[in-house]
Parts: sequence; C-alpha cells; structure tokens
Amino acid sequence: MLMGPLLIGLYVFVLAIFVGFEVINKVPATLHTPLMSGANAISGITIVGALYAAQTSEISLSNVLGALAIAFATINVVGGFLVTDRMLRMFGGKRR
Repeated sequence: MLMGPLLIGLYVFVLAIFVGFEVINKVPATLHTPLMSGANAISGITIVGALYAAQTSEISLSNVLGALAIAFATINVVGGFLVTDRMLRMFGGKRR
C-alpha cells in the first residue's frame, strides 16, 4: 500500500519526461522562446508547490524533494530569464 502513491508519482514523472521530449522536438526553433517563457511560469508554480511541500521543520523525503525542486526550478527560472534577455539583445538594435 505504501508503494501506491510512489508508483503513481513515478508514472507521472516518466510520462512528463516523454511528453516534454515530444513537445520540445515538435516545436520549431522560432517558438522556443515563447515556450521557454511558459516553462518559466510553470517553474514558478513548481516553486510555490515545493515551498508548500518543504514547509515542515522535520527532515523527511518530501522536505528533501521539495528543497531539490526549489533549487532546480530556481535554476530553470533564472537560466530562462538570462537566455531570453540574451536573445532579446540579439534582436534589438545597437544602443549608443
């Protein structure tokens, strides 16, 4: 009975990997920036959910996974904004 929620979570994780891989492969290169902006918004939701999961003071599996989710989602958000900023600078004219 303990493996039920863990197994469902594993199924969802593997399904998300396949769906993400297919979506990224099917999107043309010109639409990667809007897709990345959407991924940043989803990462923001992930951060909120991870903060909720890691809110207790005792160390448990959910706290550790919540902390990892916060770290990875933050890396994704910051990296996405840096790449978007760099791409917007490439399309903008030279400033004097």
